[in-house]
Amino acid sequence: MIPVNGKSPVLSPPRNIFIKASHSPQTGYIFVSQSSGAVKGLRGSGGGGGGGSAYSTNPTYTFNKGSVESIHMINEDYQTHSKHNFNIDQFNVHTKDLGYFQTQTVTFIADKEGTFQYYCTIHPEMKGDIVVAAGSTG
Repeated sequence: MIPVNGKSPVLSPPRNIFIKASHSPQTGYIFVSQSSGAVKGLRGSGGGGGGGSAYSTNPTYTFNKGSVESIHMINEDYQTHSKHNFNIDQFNVHTKDLGYFQTQTVTFIADKEGTFQYYCTIHPEMKGDIVVAAGSTG
């Protein structure tokens, strides 16, 4: 597999991040992750998840520099059946506009340190951060 921001194949398996686009009258358009308690390096942020919920809305993801990441995005916008996409410009991560229940996976290398925004171009309120920190050894 060659990551979208790479030039040669990567042999190490990526870490899998599952995120879905959703809408509800209470929260509006949001990205949702069900993995907030189970995926190392994932920290939920923002309101709307509800107390004790297994969901995290517009979560912040933390990656080690140099790690290989796969974003699995699914459009689960049952309420409006609107199209959604997922983008991180600094890592050349861009999905197509996904219709209801369509999915796409994008694999990339977290090769820059810093805080970067992910977003949907169709619904600007759908956004969150990824933080890439110096990797640890061992």
